[in-house]
Amino acid sequence: MDRNNDAKQLILRRQLLRSSGVLVGSALFAKAFPGALSARAAIAALARAAQQGAATDPLAAMRAQMGAIPIEAVKLADNLTLLMGPGGNVVVLHGTDGKVVVDSFVQPAWTKLKQNIDGMDSTPIKLLIDTHWHFDHTDNNARFHDAGAMILAHENTKKRLMESHDLLGMHFNPSPANALPTETFKERHTLQANGESLELGYIPPAHTDTDIYVHYQKANVLHCGDVFFNGIYPFIDAGTRGNITGQIAGADKLLKMADAKTKIIPGHGPLGDKAALTKYRDVLVTVRDRVAKLKTSGKKLEEVLAAKPSAEFDAAWGKGMLMPNDFVTIVYNTL
Repeated sequence: MDRNNDAKQLILRRQLLRSSGVLVGSALFAKAFPGALSARAAIAALARAAQQGAATDPLAAMRAQMGAIPIEAVKLADNLTLLMGPGGNVVVLHGTDGKVVVDSFVQPAWTKLKQNIDGMDSTPIKLLIDTHWHFDHTDNNARFHDAGAMILAHENTKKRLMESHDLLGMHFNPSPANALPTETFKERHTLQANGESLELGYIPPAHTDTDIYVHYQKANVLHCGDVFFNGIYPFIDAGTRGNITGQIAGADKLLKMADAKTKIIPGHGPLGDKAALTKYRDVLVTVRDRVAKLKTSGKKLEEVLAAKPSAEFDAAWGKGMLMPNDFVTIVYNTL
């Protein structure tokens, strides 16, 4: 499997963190994670962005950069395909009942995504499922809707998409009507399609307060959305009630549904399994517990960062969207 797409996507996301000044200039981030970087660092980050010719609209820039990443297809079962590349990982279930798609990449990837989906068989797209509200998972909702698909999500996803948000240096207006879920659920939803039994379930606030899993029971495939980042430190959206303890609890819930043969799909990163999800959960627990102990003893954020509570994992896990200090800051401020 070529993992270059994952690396490119995560590098772009990290670049956005720096070039847009989100760790220093975003109103939401400043509120959620005070003291993450100094004013001097903010000026330096913005200066670098200007030198690099960064777009005035960080969201448009991010969409363009992510949309240029090629799509990689991985066969999970005869009628089940994982698509990776320009956004959160997408899964397509296809067959005579029509296609059921989970997540939708970013807007500029729509043409490539539609070509990939259409190439699987001649049936129409019947249903799009959103794993949570973030744009790299819901950005093509309107295009799926206009192509004739229903859109299914947790009720909080519809609520969040109807709001304005400032996140990671990007501003999001409320979504238009044709981009909103047409059906929602609160705790659990099941459906049958193409010989497969799907179970969708809500995960209490973890990455956000909108997270769900999608379990393909016959194929033994579990899509975790952004409750699972495979091999990299996860971003947690405190602005929509995400928190480190919830992220760990979400991983625990997902692990109970998996066995040694389960194919486990993260929101970002390569296809995983129960061992990969267990390792991820254990890293989060170790860092969370160390940070909690320091914070409870009265240590300020700067002191916790200096103690390097994630040091043993940084070489392997700190190469994605978040640098080690970014992740430790999120952990500290969501405890």
